[in-house]
Amino acid sequence: MQRAANDVMQSVLFSAFLDGIAALKSASGNLPNQLLRDVQAIHPNVTFADLPKPLQDAIAASTRAAFTALLKEGYAVGPKQQMQASRPLDRVPERQRRDPTDRRGPPRGPGGPVRRGGRPPKGGGGGGSGGNGPKR
Repeated sequence: MQRAANDVMQSVLFSAFLDGIAALKSASGNLPNQLLRDVQAIHPNVTFADLPKPLQDAIAASTRAAFTALLKEGYAVGPKQQMQASRPLDRVPERQRRDPTDRRGPPRGPGGPVRRGGRPPKGGGGGGSGGNGPKR
């Protein structure tokens, strides 16, 4: 059974987070003071090159694992232009869109114009019970 993309991404990110923490711990040599310095060195403007080498490796591995997990679950991963060009074959065809400046109503089918109002057309009759039908 295919999991929702939200569930797949949540598990991928959780895994990447845990791998990153483990990489930081190993990069500090399991020394608490060094670990604290490494964590404090991470800020919003830090670059990938500024991170410790084990953390860089963990991020690269997590990225590969994320794409693999998405592909394994059946999601398409690729460049935007390539993914938009190759639409799935079982997709419902798109409807023709109206011009927003066109003030006319919706197009009519082969049945002719739709009569507005509550009365049936003259001479016809729906055959229902009513007061103006033939007397018996």
